[in-house]
Amino acid sequence: MPLPPALSRPLTLPVVGSPLFIASGPELVVAQCQAGVIGSFPALNARPASLLSDWLDRITEENAAYEAAHPDAVVAPFAVNQIVHRSNDRLELDMDVIVKHRVPIVITSLGARPEINDAVHAYGGIVLHDVISNEFARKAVEKGADGVIAVAAGAGGHAGTQSPFALVQEIREWFDGPLLMSGAIAHGRSVLAALAAGADLAYVGSAFLSTAEANTPPAYKRMIVDSTAKDIVYSNLFTGIHGNYLRGSIAAAGLDPDDLPESDPSAMDFGSGGNTNARAWKDIWGSGQGIGAVKRSRTVAELVAVLKEQYDDALTGLGARTSVHRAPSRTA
Repeated sequence: MPLPPALSRPLTLPVVGSPLFIASGPELVVAQCQAGVIGSFPALNARPASLLSDWLDRITEENAAYEAAHPDAVVAPFAVNQIVHRSNDRLELDMDVIVKHRVPIVITSLGARPEINDAVHAYGGIVLHDVISNEFARKAVEKGADGVIAVAAGAGGHAGTQSPFALVQEIREWFDGPLLMSGAIAHGRSVLAALAAGADLAYVGSAFLSTAEANTPPAYKRMIVDSTAKDIVYSNLFTGIHGNYLRGSIAAAGLDPDDLPESDPSAMDFGSGGNTNARAWKDIWGSGQGIGAVKRSRTVAELVAVLKEQYDDALTGLGARTSVHRAPSRTA
């Protein structure tokens, strides 16, 4: 199945910058789009809710102005993430704003809702739904999602436990639509691996947390650069859903990263900011396992350029290795 226009436009790199709670705002999204990768942000980051319309206007206008001034530049579309869980009391209001602005890509999380898909389809937009299992992927497509995002083991924030290669393979056995892969992708080699595994695009989040344009405090940026996979803790304490967080931020909040209690999933609350006195994502910082590849803070343009160089080098190296290992042809 060919990709829809919003996903088939030329990109510098086959990457979608995943929506990062707190960190993703207009500055980060605009920088991602103008660097040639799809940028995104959670609607809930715009606080108060009235700010969402302003953010959408700013992103649209700044990208259009940049494209007009740089006709040869690759400017990517953008996406908005909607938490469709019942605790999000802004959902209906935010959807009205999204429809009014005809946001090209909507990413839905924590519940597949046909009425949300219908509203986006009515103006020609597409919906990508993030999933942690093959079963959830089937439900999302059955309810009208155009594509799915396989949020696998090692992904930052809310994430599953399945290998990204296993999850993408299971989904690809029955689904030929848009498929994105998430899970410890912070290097150009990993972007190429996502495509080789069967995904159309790589879903990259944690690598952007340390960028100059991310709305993250300096200590958060430093912790991303200084940490590796061993510094990631998987817990459901903070939102009621399992996710990956930086060990150092948990300790700084006065909690023992090695002895966190389990939370009751029914206590999920995306209106108040979390289930403990230490608020997720403000005090407890999300991150994926791929951050060992992040060696220093950069601008978004610099980071995308590095990822592109790594991707190209990996592609060249893969061609050389496959030629070495290719079985010789048989002759009569």
